[in-house]
Parts: sequence; C-alpha cells; structure tokens
Amino acid sequence: MNRGSLTRDTRAAATELGYIFTFLLGVLLMSMFSVWAWDIETNTRLRWNEEAIQANMDDIAAAVERADEASRLGGNISYAEEISWRPTEADESLFWLELHDTALILIDEGGPLDTEISLSGTGAGTHEGRVPLAGVERLWVVHDDGITFLSLDRPQAVQ
Repeated sequence: MNRGSLTRDTRAAATELGYIFTFLLGVLLMSMFSVWAWDIETNTRLRWNEEAIQANMDDIAAAVERADEASRLGGNISYAEEISWRPTEADESLFWLELHDTALILIDEGGPLDTEISLSGTGAGTHEGRVPLAGVERLWVVHDDGITFLSLDRPQAVQ
C-alpha cells in the first residue's frame, strides 16, 4: 500500500492566484483598449461629419455668390444651380439650412454641428429661405424675381 501524509504545500495555490491576477490584468487592459478604440472612432466620425458639412456649406455659399453675381447683371435675370449634398453620419433629420442676406446658417437641433458661413450680400436682391435637410441628396440655389432662395425642388423653366 501506498502511504502518504498530508503536507501544507502552498505552491499550487500561489500558481492559481497568479493565473487569476494575470487574467484580471488582461481584462483590464482589454477594457482600456476598447474604450480607447471607441473614443478614436467617435472622434474620427465627428471630424468627418464636420468636414463634410463644411464642404457642403462652402459649395452652397459659392453658389449663392454666383447667384448674386448673376443678379447684378440687371434686367429680369433668373439663375438656378444644383448643389449635391454630401451625406454625413449625423442625424440630418434635425438639420435646417437658413439663408440670410449676409450669412448661410446650418442649424443642428440635436447636436454640436451648428455652422455659419459669411456671405458678401452684394446681390441686387434679397436672400431668404429655410429648408430641412432630412433625406436631402441635392438642393437648389435659385435667384428669381429679385430674390435669392434655397429650394429642394428643381425650378421650372420659364418660357
């Protein structure tokens, strides 16, 4: 028969505790990494939204300036220009675009993406208009009958 005696061996317990602490350290590091990666992704998305919105606003402001230039030619001038709206990952159902005599303003009712672009305001007419940007792929800058305005619908040709 095999006779043995019980001894107080703590090496196995120390090894198990080492495994547990190593596992917990791994969980901690992975958690920190996932929070870090999520933060990078969120900031990148916000930066891309800001850049897309700025490019959209610059395109629309340039079209308004061209409409103002056409309005200064005199007579009964009509002008229309189509602008493609670059999509963003922001909630565009909360976006409104307002045209004033000296400013083009994007209103973001749900976030930090409010933007304002200055306009020269040198057109022969006035600027007005407010359009929602929910689901918009393109919009129009129109000058007709002394008024420069924004439209979601293609203007009809006058015959």
